[in-house]
Amino acid sequence: MSGGAFRAIPAVDLKGGRCVQLVGGRPEDERVSLPDPVAVARDWRARGFATLHVVDLDAALGSGDNLELVARIAREAPGDLQVGGGVRDEARAQALLDAGARRVIVGTRAVEDPAWLATLARHHPGRIAVAADIRDGVVLRRGWTEASELGIQEFLTSLAPLPLAGILCTDVGREGRLEGINREEVAEVLRGSPHPVWISGGVTTPEELAFLARE
Repeated sequence: MSGGAFRAIPAVDLKGGRCVQLVGGRPEDERVSLPDPVAVARDWRARGFATLHVVDLDAALGSGDNLELVARIAREAPGDLQVGGGVRDEARAQALLDAGARRVIVGTRAVEDPAWLATLARHHPGRIAVAADIRDGVVLRRGWTEASELGIQEFLTSLAPLPLAGILCTDVGREGRLEGINREEVAEVLRGSPHPVWISGGVTTPEELAFLARE
C-alpha cells in the first residue's frame, strides 16, 4: 500500500458460500476452495492481520449474493474490513457499509459511469475505494470478463480529484498463479495515483513485500 503505512492484507474471496482462489481471474479455474469463509477470516485475524479484503465474486459475476456471509465475517471476525464485488448502485454500497464494511470497493460501474462514482464518493468520503483491475495495462470490468478502453494511467488520472479511500490495483493475469508481480508496472501505478494504493495479483515472496514497502 502506498500513501500511508505499508500493510499486507489477506483476501477472502466468496463464491457459492465458500472461500476460493481463482487462477488468472477465471471463475472456472479454482485453485483453492474452502467450505467456511468465516473460519478463514477468523484465522487471518488470529495471525495478526488487522485488515481483511473480502470480495463477493458471485455478486461481481451476477450469479448470486453473499451479503449475509459478509455480515457474519464482520461480526465473527471483527476488525477493519473492506468489501467489493457487484457494487453497482448506492443501495448496495450502503448495504455493505451497514453490514460492517469500513470501505466499499467499486469496480465495473466506476469504470463505466464516472459521474456516478463521483457522487458516491462525495456521499461517503473516505469510505469508497476503486478497483482498478488490469490485464496487460488495460482496465477490466464485469468480474474481470471484459476489457474497457481505458489504460491504467488514464484511469488513475481521472480518479485523482475524488475523495476516495484508495485504489485497489489487481493484475488479473497474475492472480492466483504465485508467479510474482510485474514490478515495473506496479511502480508506475504507485507513482500515478495521489490516493493510497493496494497492490494485488501475484504477490508471492517476502522480498516482493519488501519491494512494495519501499515503493
